[in-house]
Amino acid sequence: MKHKIIIIYSVLLGMISCNKYLDKKSNNSLLIPSSLTDVQALLDNYSDLNRLQTPCFGEASADNYFLKPEIYNGLSLQDQSHYTWRKYFFATSSDWSSGYGAIYIANLSIDLLNDIERTSQNAVSWDQLKGAALFFRAYNFLNLLWDYAKAYDDDSADVDLGVALRLTSNFNVPSTRATNRECYHQVISDTKEAVMLLSVSPEIVTRPSKCAAYGLLARCYLSMRDYDNALLYADSALQLNSNLIDLNGDEGLIAEIDGNYPFAQFNKETIFYTEMAGYDSYYYSSKSRVDTTLYASFDDNDLRKIACFYGNPDGYYQYKGAYTNSVVCFSGIAVDEMYLIRSECFVRTGQVDKGLNDLNTLLKTKYKKNTFISFEGLSQSEALDTVLLERRKELTMRGLRWMDIKRLNKEGADIVLKRVEDDGTYILLPNANFFALQIPDDVIDETGMPQNPL
Repeated sequence: MKHKIIIIYSVLLGMISCNKYLDKKSNNSLLIPSSLTDVQALLDNYSDLNRLQTPCFGEASADNYFLKPEIYNGLSLQDQSHYTWRKYFFATSSDWSSGYGAIYIANLSIDLLNDIERTSQNAVSWDQLKGAALFFRAYNFLNLLWDYAKAYDDDSADVDLGVALRLTSNFNVPSTRATNRECYHQVISDTKEAVMLLSVSPEIVTRPSKCAAYGLLARCYLSMRDYDNALLYADSALQLNSNLIDLNGDEGLIAEIDGNYPFAQFNKETIFYTEMAGYDSYYYSSKSRVDTTLYASFDDNDLRKIACFYGNPDGYYQYKGAYTNSVVCFSGIAVDEMYLIRSECFVRTGQVDKGLNDLNTLLKTKYKKNTFISFEGLSQSEALDTVLLERRKELTMRGLRWMDIKRLNKEGADIVLKRVEDDGTYILLPNANFFALQIPDDVIDETGMPQNPL
């Protein structure tokens, strides 16, 4: 029961801390949410739904960075094992507990709304809140699937295990793992319903919107390798917001690009704002170094080379390009990601010129003025390789690389991960069991759910 108590306590603390959430009431009474205002406060719980909230274990397991020997040798055995893709014991705060904490808030909001009559007077607010709750539930289910389930494969989706589909705030309902197909269909169903309920644009980007829901569907379908639908929904998102930050000087920047953390928080590319958690804080830029091959792939006229990275005295580079304006990694949905999804899907569906046009539109804002040479006349395979490289470069440290490796290896990309440390060389082969990360051991012990094999 311990992890349940922690979630409830966290939610109650978040509710109490929300601005203007509760009027003064008797100190001896327990405050039970019961109105639309209460539900809005639940869904504005920035600490449990947006800040340091989304999974980090996948990014920590991926290949955008490496650790120098002195950093690796100073890690706990648990962190060393995770970093080198070995079995590890984990029973503390994790991606799992954070994700299900957010899902609990979403489910509680939906359960409360079911007890509040939808009327002509409150219909707009009621719909917006229901859509937001559905979005948060779907958003977190998808993030958990990317961590704890195998890459979606239509041929095996009915037998591959997904995650626990918690669809109620009632803790008495036991947790069981659904199949990958059931889980992805739940994400799609929740998000499509949210699209019908949410406003086009949010008051603030920590709240869901129709544009964010389209972006979530684009992400979901891309990870399923359903490129027609990913194209459809990336395009839908871009019809609502296609604003790109021009690195030659733009309101999306709050400092010179050669300074520390030049991107403004909540900048104009941000469609929906979340931050990556820091349980595996060794991947943070203060300790990690950018993969040398990745850094070398940036052209000297590419301003991202200055805006997103800075040199360290040890000769390696550290990452500073987060849309959080801090060391914390941005994991939300942004316009540049939608351009890259649409570009990739155009190319994959045979519309190469349209795909390259999207890529050129994006990259013109990232290069020094009048230096970018547009990509033209490429074959489909050349265009796809180009788009995928630019996707990796633009979306570095966004919490997307782990799923990209998983889905691309299903396409035959044969991406092999390698770590070289003092205690040995470690290799993670394509489609290895470790790509479905270990569920925390205390969760397995309490629920009896099957653990992912290693």
